[in-house]
Amino acid sequence: MYKNKKILITGGTGSLGTALTKRLLSLDVEQIRIFSRNEFKQISMESEIPDDRLRFLIGDVRDQKRLRRAIEDVDIVFHAAALKHVPKIEYNPFEAIKTNVEGSQNVIDACLENDVERAVCIGTDKAVSPLNTYGATKLLMEKLFINAQQYSNPKKHPTKFFAVRYGNVFGSSGSVIPKFIDQIKNNQSLTITDEKMTRFSITMEQALDFILKATELGNGTEIFIPRLKSYNLEQVKNTLFDLCGTSDSKTIGIRPGEKLHETLINFDEMRSAWIYNDLYVILNEGLSSEYLQNTYSGLTKLENISTYSSDNSEKMSNDELKQTILDSNLIKK
Repeated sequence: MYKNKKILITGGTGSLGTALTKRLLSLDVEQIRIFSRNEFKQISMESEIPDDRLRFLIGDVRDQKRLRRAIEDVDIVFHAAALKHVPKIEYNPFEAIKTNVEGSQNVIDACLENDVERAVCIGTDKAVSPLNTYGATKLLMEKLFINAQQYSNPKKHPTKFFAVRYGNVFGSSGSVIPKFIDQIKNNQSLTITDEKMTRFSITMEQALDFILKATELGNGTEIFIPRLKSYNLEQVKNTLFDLCGTSDSKTIGIRPGEKLHETLINFDEMRSAWIYNDLYVILNEGLSSEYLQNTYSGLTKLENISTYSSDNSEKMSNDELKQTILDSNLIKK
């Protein structure tokens, strides 16, 4: 599907964008355009990945004119650009609206004007029953993407818009495990918010597999969600103690806007949740049963759970968690 395609990644210099670029280059794409506003990160990425198929475009998703030009002749767009730092966004909420909401609409409009084949927005669990401004803006981003085809004429604009939704990538910048490892290296106590807190586990490689698979399966208007195992902070603490030979921690309590458990499908979304090609997918409730049968081969209803959350999903074993930490190269045994 990706061979000889031209691809644009907004926010392409981030950790996901960089990893996605490397994976796509291995799939014989014709060209990848990295669209971001950070020139230093572009220079670093260009040095890290010396490939003639890469094009680096400085720009902001707030700038519709620049986006339209950047997306000319592109086949697939991965929309990963966003303001993400929760405390900063709480202090500057409208800036997040301009990037995460208005910027997403600019991406949609540029895709329609250039007849892009597929456009995928990278969502987050924070968009599910959001507690903070970041989550609310990402929820609106999802809504814009999955409804983009409702107001466009498919005969004039063939673009298929859909979303992927998952939690923090295991070991990514800002996630809890690298933070704990830094505390151990600096001889500090692990700052545990709540030992009962649970999180889904998805590695970067799993995230890439999921995104690319969803991109191939999407017909438009879907939200795709991976089927994941979860872990709790007590497991993380004990595993790091075992690996690093330390045993000092303190409980600091849950921070404002933080959830005890991650949710990827809430109670109300369950009415529209299905199992499709070993993924979960939320489909438009207005789709007819005939359309579903003809479009999604092997589709089965997701039942027997009220929500898909990290507290009611399959749990990682201690050995699985330990091996995942070791495989992530965050620490050396």
